Amino acid sequence: CSAIDACETSNGGCSAKAECRRTTPGNRVCVCNAGYTGDGIVCIEINPCLENNGGCDRNAECTQTGPNQAVCNCLKGYSGDGKRCTYISLCSQNNGGCSEFAICNDTELTERTCTCKDNYIGDGFKCRGNIFQELLKDSNTSRFYFHLEAFSIRDIAGPGPFTLFVPRTDILNSDPRVKNWFARGVMAQVLRHHIVGCASLMYNDLTTINNVTSLHGDPIHISYSQNSLVLNNKAEVILSDAVGTNGVIHVINQILVP
Repeated sequence: CSAIDACETSNGGCSAKAECRRTTPGNRVCVCNAGYTGDGIVCIEINPCLENNGGCDRNAECTQTGPNQAVCNCLKGYSGDGKRCTYISLCSQNNGGCSEFAICNDTELTERTCTCKDNYIGDGFKCRGNIFQELLKDSNTSRFYFHLEAFSIRDIAGPGPFTLFVPRTDILNSDPRVKNWFARGVMAQVLRHHIVGCASLMYNDLTTINNVTSLHGDPIHISYSQNSLVLNNKAEVILSDAVGTNGVIHVINQILVP
């Protein structure tokens, strides 16, 4: 007589995911393979993600990759190895893409708000100060700024409102009359003739009026035709509506002479 091997046929009736182990002649036990659970007759793949998020961080996604195997990946807005995930502050790098004159605030995952600081206006991505500050930021108007500084003309740093007509930098640099005005001591009057007080006049506003008075006291004649805005019949507005906290800047292609 020979002992009957209960595991010899059809894995002893055990699951295909189990090991059939002989015990006594004609008997056996079924033991589920590693990564599976059950009574051996029925073995179910273990999903580690179903318990304690598979050991992943609470801000990570657990993804099953095989029997009792998983990987952890940090959720969007977090960084780490999945076992530990740290919140990424959008504002921590490059001010969150906000203007340098704005405050960046993290609101929720992958979101932030940009708010211009006090004494600045804008959408948070672009923030503008008063028109005196804005002159220096633009190469088209920076030369005019330095001329104002040279004569300590700081009216437009006040509360305003003001409308400023600025000869483009290359015009101020190339017009031979500028050196003569400096020599004669009248350059300050010329500069003040480009400033209009008590009003922040946008381009569309200027198309509807005929005259304004400069801080120098002389009138500036305004004409509008064929989509062109001209001052004193010579200087054309070529860039317009650069708005600051206390007024607006328009760039012109000629110097206004009182």
